[in-house]
Amino acid sequence: MLGGLWTGLERIGFLSGAHVPAEFHGALMISGFLGTLISLERAVAIGNWWAYAAPGLSAVAAAALVIDKPQFAAALFLLAGIALAINSWFVAARQLALFTVVLAVGAACWPLGTWLWMQGAEAANVTGWWLAFLVLTISAERLELSRLLSPPFSSQIIFVLAILPIIAGSARSELSSDFAILYGVGLLATTAWLVRHDIALLTIRLSGQARFSASCLLAGYFWLGLAGCLLLLDPPRAAGFSYDGAVHAITIGFVLSMIFGHAPIILPAVTGLRVGYTSALYGALALLHVSAGLRISADIFEWTEARSISGLVTVIALASYAFMLAAASRSRRSIESRKAA
Repeated sequence: MLGGLWTGLERIGFLSGAHVPAEFHGALMISGFLGTLISLERAVAIGNWWAYAAPGLSAVAAAALVIDKPQFAAALFLLAGIALAINSWFVAARQLALFTVVLAVGAACWPLGTWLWMQGAEAANVTGWWLAFLVLTISAERLELSRLLSPPFSSQIIFVLAILPIIAGSARSELSSDFAILYGVGLLATTAWLVRHDIALLTIRLSGQARFSASCLLAGYFWLGLAGCLLLLDPPRAAGFSYDGAVHAITIGFVLSMIFGHAPIILPAVTGLRVGYTSALYGALALLHVSAGLRISADIFEWTEARSISGLVTVIALASYAFMLAAASRSRRSIESRKAA
């Protein structure tokens, strides 16, 4: 993640002289950071030692990119993606349900994009598959939790119809064309389904960590929908910075917001550590969405300076979130220790 953030700042002109080439920014953030994180979460859920091959390979691949070994890194990312897909289909076979099947389909999108990357395909073609991996994975996890609302069976049919255009748009390489209608429609349809069926609509009425997580989710859906609008109104090739705006609306506004909301839940499951909560996390969340808004506004109006500032604000938001979460967790453990004594 740190390597990806550094190359991102260099890519937008805020920093210079990084050892890692700026062209690896997307690979480090999506495959290195998010790929490893998702693979690790899946491995913990499976509980078998062999399931950790996926995050292990992905982590080594990210390290290879940092030392400028792209071919070796790409091969390892491909193996990591295949391993995650195998893990996901194993889960689907063990627990056959729509959400497990979608998780497996989403996992397969990662190695597909990586294979194209190894073949020298355009960055937009690769990114289309990698973004599909992220969007389908998160959407499938929310689909699983929506069962708590006892939705009708028709909602599952609508969910499938919503995500299919994203896959079709990736297959048609729409992010590198003048025609991104399928990808855009898929993002908008998926957003509409999530806003209608997500349990966050109920948990936003609660307090504490539950309300914070729901706020992260609902705010993230706004950016996912905006990405769909950008692709429909300003096709990637036709409008200069619309591709960048759509990509960062998904990765910063949607995906990172999901991470902010899920981290207090995922970290205890993965590490066994008890994580605390503080309302100060809303400050970091606000900074994150300010950075997303600034980045997309800069892309729409072609403000180069604002794009550079937005990258710095994103880094500050992530650092603030990590610091506040660590401080809250330490305070919680201190209180629990005093009570035990």
